[in-house]
Amino acid sequence: MVRPMSNLQALIFDVDGTLADTERDGHRVAFNRAFAEAGLEWDWSVEFYSELLAVTGGKERIRFYIEKYLPDVQMFSDSAIADLHTAKNKYYRELAAAGKIPLRPGVKRLIQEARSQGMRLAISTTSAVPNVQALLEKSLDPTWFELIAAGDMVPTKKPAPDIYHYVLKEMNLAPQDCLVIEDSLHGLQAAIAANLNTIVTVNEYTKNQDFSQALLVLDHLGEPELPFSVLHGNADNASYLDLAALKNLHLKIQDH
Repeated sequence: MVRPMSNLQALIFDVDGTLADTERDGHRVAFNRAFAEAGLEWDWSVEFYSELLAVTGGKERIRFYIEKYLPDVQMFSDSAIADLHTAKNKYYRELAAAGKIPLRPGVKRLIQEARSQGMRLAISTTSAVPNVQALLEKSLDPTWFELIAAGDMVPTKKPAPDIYHYVLKEMNLAPQDCLVIEDSLHGLQAAIAANLNTIVTVNEYTKNQDFSQALLVLDHLGEPELPFSVLHGNADNASYLDLAALKNLHLKIQDH
């Protein structure tokens, strides 16, 4: 897509699967603990959770699971599902506070560098704000981000573009001013629908999704001692994603 010329002003990060493997090591584990606490013999394995991730949103995921896999179970009310989700979030925050959900390679390095050079930073996620805060407080610093757009701040979750439109409006940015870093097809679709150029860092759950519309697809952001692998696109000679590489990529978009 051709954009008006613009300098790169902001980086917008998804959280789950992008900053950390929160889905596998955080949310999934927390769901299982909430189910056990409620006396439910439900257990979502690492493999099975991959299917459930096709549904965006925790409460929505529980409802989908009940309706598809437990047709004989007595109807769960919305309030019962909300209670399960509240318990799950409690366990998730405990896991994050205990340091059980480490950041993915390159995340902290890139965010610290971007912040030190005056780049504006934002979060755009479907997770609840307290969950985001718990992860950031342990691994980064919530105050580094000018805006944390999360949870139910918008009517419709990803792949709808609502959360990205919200970020652009709140930060008074045009799409061409930004780069987005996501990890999933739903996230990519949401960003593209908001006319945002997107870099994808795949994880175990998303590595086989179609990211052909992304600018660049990597296995992770990389470190000087841990180079990334390019799965799609052109990173030139970069072996890890730093601000110089991002600015170069953004400039190439402008010149295209």
